[in-house]
Amino acid sequence: MTDHPPLPGLLVPEASLHRLADDLAARFTGVFTRETVDRYVFESYTALARTAQVSAHLPALTGRFATERLTALAQAKGALAHEVPEVLFVCVQNAGRSQMAAGLVTLRGRGRVHVRSAGSQPAAAIGDAVVEAMAEIGVDLAAEFPKPLTDDVVRAADVVVTMGCGDACPVYPGKRYLDWAVRDPAGLTLGEVRAIRDDLDARVRSLLAELQPADSTP
Repeated sequence: MTDHPPLPGLLVPEASLHRLADDLAARFTGVFTRETVDRYVFESYTALARTAQVSAHLPALTGRFATERLTALAQAKGALAHEVPEVLFVCVQNAGRSQMAAGLVTLRGRGRVHVRSAGSQPAAAIGDAVVEAMAEIGVDLAAEFPKPLTDDVVRAADVVVTMGCGDACPVYPGKRYLDWAVRDPAGLTLGEVRAIRDDLDARVRSLLAELQPADSTP
């Protein structure tokens, strides 16, 4: 087990993070060293703790975030199969547009496209109107959470779609980059958020038609 200096203001017991690292090290045996897993767990925790409003869910969210990052890194390194197109949506807070777009890809893509989302300056939580508007079409964002943009998820993506985050996203050769001019739903009414949702839905359907030319998206 890798020793870590005490983290100031740790919101959850350090032992919980080490247990999480134990589980992930077993899951990624032969892919990553224990040192790499430890580093990703503690970095992921630190990144999420910056905006955490409560600590109760931090261990579970850290586990999900670290798993996603390690999976993306393994895909980028060729250690895990890259069986379907990977799409990454990036906005500023990962609390509105990018979460909505990711949810729509999950809904419309029927498992034939894998999607991630991130924010250049993640918020503490997804907007209530965003969650409500997406629930109306059968997309549950209640368990989702804003995640910071990391290099590993960009490297794993085939298509990177940015929305209002400027130059925050690193550019790598061989990837397709799109910039969607979509209004930020923060602070808007539910009706306005619905309009943004429908705009994103049309854009997502068009993107999926390009990524899945043989499929008809419902």
